[in-house]
Amino acid sequence: MSHTYRHPKLTVLLLIICSVLGLAGTDLVLPAVPSLPDSLEGTVAQSQLVLAAFVAGGALGLLLFGELGARLDQRRLLLLSLAGYAATSLVAIGVDTLQGLIIVRFFQGISSAAAAVFAPGIIRVLFSEKAALRAIGVLGSVESLAPALAPIAGVWLLQWYGWQASFVSIALCASVMFAIIFTVRKQVPNVHPERAAGGYWSLLCNRVFLRYALSQALTLGGLLIFVFGAPAVITKTMDGTLQHFIIMQVSGITTFIIAANAAQWTAERFGSERMIWFGTVLSAIGGLAIAIFALVGNNDPRWLALLFLPMNFGLGLRGPPGFYAAVVASDGNDPRGAAIVNMMM
Repeated sequence: MSHTYRHPKLTVLLLIICSVLGLAGTDLVLPAVPSLPDSLEGTVAQSQLVLAAFVAGGALGLLLFGELGARLDQRRLLLLSLAGYAATSLVAIGVDTLQGLIIVRFFQGISSAAAAVFAPGIIRVLFSEKAALRAIGVLGSVESLAPALAPIAGVWLLQWYGWQASFVSIALCASVMFAIIFTVRKQVPNVHPERAAGGYWSLLCNRVFLRYALSQALTLGGLLIFVFGAPAVITKTMDGTLQHFIIMQVSGITTFIIAANAAQWTAERFGSERMIWFGTVLSAIGGLAIAIFALVGNNDPRWLALLFLPMNFGLGLRGPPGFYAAVVASDGNDPRGAAIVNMMM
């Protein structure tokens, strides 16, 4: 529990920064992707693989660190992950072809995944269920800002310092986090490997775990599918502008953050299971409302910002208790459980 460690909030802050840093491998680099064929030897199609390689590496990294985290000291693995993340980012700066960058990005993705795997289990050790839900809500809130803010920083870095700047920034941040966590490593709890009985197959046969994990992934997946297609739909078929998309995104993220930070209170007052169901149903209603809006042929993009709110509010309410419930349902297999949930998301 938290009284064993002098600075549990500092530990959570460090885990949040490391998790966001892992997300930056996609969002910070994203603005530089269109310019890569002109800067390096390659094609436009290959430049898209720069993103795909990182995502593929990240998925493998989640499973790898989930397995290693069930067997070895997670603090050392987190330090190894940060060192690898910094090293691969520096290597990326020196490549002169897109093919080479794609290969480096795959290994960069692998090394980025440790914090996302270890954070839920460490939070469970540090706090009671009530405080853990609050911490996971804060983690989700900050992570939701990364896709919105990191590309803006990426554009600024690209304009002033070129495509290598985002990799330099990641390498620098990962190195700083390595130094800080190495210094305070004794304050970071290690989830004892002997608690993590069973393997991935045991989780895939665990119906309770799958119920929570799949509901979490599908709720978020529905929202992301809409978000990824929204810019093209708004600008190409609704005669809207990117400003309409930005308004929709800002309102949605704000709503999610409010709901995620209220999730601990609502779960305590109404019960976690009820809030998971309520949030899921609310998100589904939001998706249905947007589908009806499209079917009736309304082309006013201003309505999307309003219709988008229930999906985000529902996800925010069910996100922290749903994620926590999935990890608990893994029955001590926290690293592997968190790895599967994150990979599904």
